[in-house]
Amino acid sequence: MSKRFLALFLVAAAAWAFVTPLWAQSERPIGKGSIYPKGFQVALEWRYSCPDGKGCSFNCPGSGGANNVTTLSIYLGSIPIGKIENSAGVFYEFTSTQLPRGNGFAITTGISTLACQVQGMNLDYSGSSTPKDR
Repeated sequence: MSKRFLALFLVAAAAWAFVTPLWAQSERPIGKGSIYPKGFQVALEWRYSCPDGKGCSFNCPGSGGANNVTTLSIYLGSIPIGKIENSAGVFYEFTSTQLPRGNGFAITTGISTLACQVQGMNLDYSGSSTPKDR
């Protein structure tokens, strides 16, 4: 299933610049105090867990990763940057046995790929981002 998920994620990220997604409304605060800036439109999200953090890690090439991860949320969407209205972006937040909170992001304005690899974690949710899911 993880290879299937990674393939789906890579295809979605690569096609992002050419597809206009349906946006879900979110009650999560955006801007000040949020992991992503004002204007970011979340289209898809993935939530993972690993209660003890042993053997659980992730890596998002170009933006970072962590070991001994206990929770991870990844958000794929678009954000306006300058004159480009729909730059693809991936934002993530996590907790680990060493850090109470961490986060990061990667944004592309071209055809580069956005990807994250997750090892050893349970996939708790995958799909559109809606207020009731948060």
